[in-house]
Amino acid sequence: MDSSLTNASLRALRRILRATDISGGKLFTATGLTTSQFLVLREVERRGETTPGTVATALQFGQATITNITDRLADGGLLSRRRSERDKRQVILTVTEAGRTALARAPDLLQERFRDRFEMLPAWEQAMLLCALERVSLLLDASDIDAAPLIETGAIDRTSGPRS
Repeated sequence: MDSSLTNASLRALRRILRATDISGGKLFTATGLTTSQFLVLREVERRGETTPGTVATALQFGQATITNITDRLADGGLLSRRRSERDKRQVILTVTEAGRTALARAPDLLQERFRDRFEMLPAWEQAMLLCALERVSLLLDASDIDAAPLIETGAIDRTSGPRS
């Protein structure tokens, strides 16, 4: 076993984890939001008004996760909820002025930089990276862990900022 390759791989993993924590810390410092809260708020803002189910589908988050996140955003005055006029069972979400202010203060997200750069790679290189990342997930016994398409450590519906 080549320990220099193992150590180089571990350092690369550590840099990814640190970049994730640093990015989440910058977002939390600027807005008071976790990455998942920011993404939910931005998705609602982008749509004008929408339902929690639509947000869950768009972000590929679970319905219960969206409910927890929107509850926190509403409690913080960043999001408003009201019943639909057509179907009283349906909840309509809209971003408040305070929510728009928080979104405007947000720095660039790490996952958006990743997405933009990843999508510029040729398809063969995207596939190769995906294969390597899936293999790393398997090596870490993490292949069966349910995960949203989100670069963030910890539970996605937590209330506090990133771990330090």
